[in-house]
Formats: sequence, structure tokens, C-alpha cells
Amino acid sequence: ADADIITNGDQTDTVYNYVKENGDDGYSFEKALTTREFEPDGPNWTPRISAAVNADGSFKMSILKSDKGNEAQCLRYFYEYAAPIEGEARIIHTYNDNGNPIPSFEGEPKTVVGIEGDIDAVTEMIWNSLNADNKVSLFVRFVNRETGETTTKIVNKNV
Repeated sequence: ADADIITNGDQTDTVYNYVKENGDDGYSFEKALTTREFEPDGPNWTPRISAAVNADGSFKMSILKSDKGNEAQCLRYFYEYAAPIEGEARIIHTYNDNGNPIPSFEGEPKTVVGIEGDIDAVTEMIWNSLNADNKVSLFVRFVNRETGETTTKIVNKNV
């Protein structure tokens, strides 16, 4: 199936190549990510966040992270949204808050409700709601559920 793959690291190629070589059996996203772990950048062990967004608006998300800083244990969480709700967004961020080491994101993807306006307004609203000291990038996708047409906006503080 055609999908856009969005990640915070080099696992984009892992997912793309796995699906290309093995076909999309509905679980290829998950299978590809079982071959990967969090970033090897102790002591923080940066989580790898991934998403695959289909043309119909359905999507999957994943976070691969250490077990509370234990580099010997990789926890893999997968979330599937087969029927997204209009006006809602889901967000996984890398870290929960500040600390030493920095604690990883916890729980299910955060739900942002009341999404209104065009993609620029929504992107600005979400970007401005993120912690100014810790935000790095943001991917926003609008999908017209009737036509399948997509609009994408990417913000990166380093560009």
C-alpha cells in the first residue's frame, strides 16, 4: 500500500526497504521496526518515533525506547488508527520533560482536539504548544477524506 513514512531518524529507510522487499502484509511497519532500537546515544537513549500515513488518512505510529534508561531493554509500542476522527491529531514526542538522563515519552499518543483552520494555523498552534527548549521538528498532514488529497507542512527549528 502507498504510505508516507515519517520518522525522527534513519529508520525511515528501514521501513521503506522492508516493505519494498517483503510487500505490505498489513504488519510490515511493525516487522521492520522490530529490527531497530532506540538511538545509541546514552545516557538519554533517544527514542525512535515513526509513523506511516495512508492516503485514506489511516495511520500507524510507533515509539522504540529504552526501559527507563536501561540500555539492555528496548520497549516497542505500536498504535494503529484505522478510522481517524476529523478534528483530532495524535502526537508522540521524544521526551517527557527535562532530567538527567532525560525521561522518555510515556503512555499512549497524546490527543489534540479542536483542530480548526487551515494547515498553517494548525501547525502554528501545535508548534507553539510544544516546550520551546525541547522542540526540534513537527510534521503535520491534512488529508481530504473525500478526495484523498493531502497537504503537508514540516517545521524544523534548525532550518
